[in-house]
Amino acid sequence: MTAHLKAFLQFMRLNRNASAHTVRAYESDLSQFLGDVATHTGTKVAELGPAALDRHAIRRFVGELHQRGLSRASAARKLAAVRTFLRYLRREEIIGDDPGALVPTPKREVRMPAHLSEDEMGALLDAADGATPLGSRDRAILELFYASGLRLGELAGLDLEDVNLSARMARVLGKGGKERLVPFNSTTASALRVYLRAREALVHGREGQDRRERQDQNTGTRRGPSRPTRLSSRSSPVDPLFVNYRGGRLTVRSIDRLVRRYVTVSGVRTGISPHALRHSFATHLLQRGADLRAIQELLGHARLSTTERYTHVNAAQLLAVYKKSHPRAGKNSQLEIKK
Repeated sequence: MTAHLKAFLQFMRLNRNASAHTVRAYESDLSQFLGDVATHTGTKVAELGPAALDRHAIRRFVGELHQRGLSRASAARKLAAVRTFLRYLRREEIIGDDPGALVPTPKREVRMPAHLSEDEMGALLDAADGATPLGSRDRAILELFYASGLRLGELAGLDLEDVNLSARMARVLGKGGKERLVPFNSTTASALRVYLRAREALVHGREGQDRRERQDQNTGTRRGPSRPTRLSSRSSPVDPLFVNYRGGRLTVRSIDRLVRRYVTVSGVRTGISPHALRHSFATHLLQRGADLRAIQELLGHARLSTTERYTHVNAAQLLAVYKKSHPRAGKNSQLEIKK
């Protein structure tokens, strides 16, 4: 079964154009599932036969995930990975039926997406000091997050050629390798212009360092390890939009850290992640009357049901207004009725 798993991951990578992050997630979830089946059958994963991957094995796996305290959303994700793998095995005629279709998906909890209010969002944007090159970069990152509702990986993957300042549009490579155009406002465009002027100093500083390292290699002098230039899939140099102090592409982890740092500095609620800025973007659009279908396109959601969870946020806001305003909805009124 190990060989089948490797072939499946290769299929997802090449035929489905799945990202490296998605392939790693599939590998982790399926390795856990196959390991669980091997443990209960008393065999090794490499020796597992297709007959062992039946409906009972899948139900047992999902049940054990629940016993370990895993959330329903995580269990549903792992079950989806198992189903995709089994459909692949059926298509390759390794198994005769699809046992994954017989196992129901755990019902997910309806959670309110974490988001900031408009005032809190303003305080967060003002926390970045644009007077320094790195500060102007951070301000541009925060502005672009809120203005376009990008995912963390989408923002980190932007190149210079992906941003059109005059049209105020960005070309984004989303999930599944799907491209979309997202707009941004004039405030974000101004922040990006300030940053791009500062970016030149960061990039030129890196180019100068690379030039000195090449000279040192020719003369035999050692200043320290050199870092390879990042190349695209076409093996041609790319110009990342957001760079670090050495001129290289800013990583997803670095952007996550800087957003959380500015959340702390601004004094807004704790636990706010870069994804919460995406939630804030969608929630504020919905509260101001934007069409749900348009928000779906802006966020790059494949299904409208994914976008519909933001209606729960709006419903919660309406309920709060009702409880605050209706004469019989407050606690004092309830006490009076009981008396």
